[in-house]
Amino acid sequence: VQLVESGGGLVQPGGSLRLSCTVSGTVFSVYILEWYRQAPGKQRELIADIYTDGKTTYAGAVKGRFTISRDNAKSTAYLQMTSLKPEDTAIYYCHIPTRNAWGQGTQVTVSF
Repeated sequence: VQLVESGGGLVQPGGSLRLSCTVSGTVFSVYILEWYRQAPGKQRELIADIYTDGKTTYAGAVKGRFTISRDNAKSTAYLQMTSLKPEDTAIYYCHIPTRNAWGQGTQVTVSF
């Protein structure tokens, strides 16, 4: 199983980014997909997940600003991030929990 994140970058506070996580080597549609992030000096934290039926959950810090979605036909999950804050700066990872499979991460930096 391979997960590849993309879409990170530098954005100003208040801006938006969309991250993608493309999955290969397995049937994407049968798995829950999670997004984590890890800021410098902090533990990796779960911020959003999406179930096979499309149900979603969010951490309090991102609820109302981030939206997780999936396109099973493309074996890809997305994380739409809006109203970004400097404290959202982190490496963002996607994860399939039942396979304990991780992507390599994509850096998001929110700064002027």
